[in-house]
Parts: sequence; C-alpha cells; structure tokens
Amino acid sequence: MDEAKTTKSGVDPKLLEILVCPLTKGPLRYDAERQELVSEQARLAFPIRDGIPIMLVDEARPLDDRPMR
Repeated sequence: MDEAKTTKSGVDPKLLEILVCPLTKGPLRYDAERQELVSEQARLAFPIRDGIPIMLVDEARPLDDRPMR
C-alpha cells in the first residue's frame, strides 16, 4: 500500500502545488522553517497549523522588508 506522502508539516505536497494566494491568485512559496505559505506578491505569509494551511487574509502575517531566506 502506498501511503500519501506528506511534508514535514504533514501537508500533502500535491496540495501545496495547487494552492494559490487568496488575495492575488498568485503562487505561494513553502517556508518549512516557519511553517508558512508565502505570497511574495501580497507580502503575506499564511500559517500552517497541524498540517492545514490557513488561507485567510485575516490570519496571514505581513512580511517585513527584510530579505527572504
């Protein structure tokens, strides 16, 4: 039996491939260290909690002006 592959956070990589920013509809970058999905266009980082991406603008963290890693 094949088990569904997941990232370290428990998020299915196929889900990460199809998710887009709810504000801009643009691509998201997965930040494994911070457990966030980052929208460079919207300058927001959406949290991943218990393996579930929280794709609500009200829950997103604004990105500061420091360079991204």
